[in-house]
Amino acid sequence: MVKIYLEVYGCSVNLSEAEIMKGLLAKKHELVNSPENAEILIVSICSVKGDMKALRRLRELKTKFKKTFFIVAGCIPENLVEELKKYGSLISTHNISKILDVVEATLEGKSVEVIGKNATVKINLPKIRHNKIIAIVPISSGCYSACTYCSVRLIKGKLISYPQEMIITEIKTALAEGCKEIWITAQDTVCYGLENSKKSLLPKLLEEIVKIEGDFFVRVGMMNPKHVIPVLNEMIESFKSEKIFKFLHIPIQSGNNETLNNMKRGYTVSEFETIVEAFRKEFPMITISTDIICGFPGESEEQFKETLELIEKLKPAVLNISRFVPREGTEAAIMKQIPSWIIKERSRKLTKLFDQIAFNQNKKWIGWEGNILIDEIGKYRTFIGRNFAYKPIIVKEKRLGSMVNAKIKEVTKYDLKT
Repeated sequence: MVKIYLEVYGCSVNLSEAEIMKGLLAKKHELVNSPENAEILIVSICSVKGDMKALRRLRELKTKFKKTFFIVAGCIPENLVEELKKYGSLISTHNISKILDVVEATLEGKSVEVIGKNATVKINLPKIRHNKIIAIVPISSGCYSACTYCSVRLIKGKLISYPQEMIITEIKTALAEGCKEIWITAQDTVCYGLENSKKSLLPKLLEEIVKIEGDFFVRVGMMNPKHVIPVLNEMIESFKSEKIFKFLHIPIQSGNNETLNNMKRGYTVSEFETIVEAFRKEFPMITISTDIICGFPGESEEQFKETLELIEKLKPAVLNISRFVPREGTEAAIMKQIPSWIIKERSRKLTKLFDQIAFNQNKKWIGWEGNILIDEIGKYRTFIGRNFAYKPIIVKEKRLGSMVNAKIKEVTKYDLKT
């Protein structure tokens, strides 16, 4: 038995896979909470979100702990394999079930590479959860789209949807273990079933999930507008269940149709707006979360202005702003790039605009009163709860997993407060 420390970066899928690796490792080894106490350091990286941060952290850890064994896990792109091999053993997203084998080989002084693609179904495996009341449940692996800027498909491969009965079993297990909040996640949740069906099977999956007995809530993960359009009415019907948070993560990426076409997103601004309007008509207080990429190759100032105008019109509650970064092997990487200083300036403009929108949107919640699920420990002896629209609400001295009544008295651009 050795002491192992695991650090994870990236999306909720990566977090789920880190939970699985911890669950498997705990069978034979001791997990520790700091790298100072570890004999093996595992860093699970993401090449789509947080890759630079993860690589900086790797260098920092390697400099500080020269004699410690290292394993790099997660979404490992081919162009980084040679660089990452310098740190130690490699295990990719497709092979997390083999983490114990990689640990054993590493302890023997071998630097192994377990990075081949396969169709492993990565659910119903042991887990040590990051948050004991939140179950992160992947419903598929890989991606059905082919956006010109994204490396997900290059790394994760083509879409593989997990069997519905296995997903239901995973959720029932999580509920039996005390989970109260289920995150349905994937690279694109609404792609579920598309490799074998003409349209998404996500609405049918959600219909079966909400039939499961028990008191719990479901957060549906990111959905590409392209694949929502054919099942819009079915998705709205699914969201009518009281068990599903009224939270819609639907990335627009740009407010300009030409840019969207160059991204190969497969929808127009008008189609995106139709989706949002339909959900808001049925659920007026729904939380809309969207994403924008600033500085996509070829984006003109006028085209970016259209993005600002769309965000002003849309007034989302959540906006994830990314500065364009070329990913090796993608079409966008060989397009004519926009200078970094322009990208930064656009990002600042968009952030400034959204900060005011977020604050004004949150002010609408002042005076609201209702039940919330306490799902996170906050700072300074506070807890964070979520209401039906998944709004973060700061409360004092409650119990994780409990349902409490809350009345909103003040807000910031980030959250609501009792």
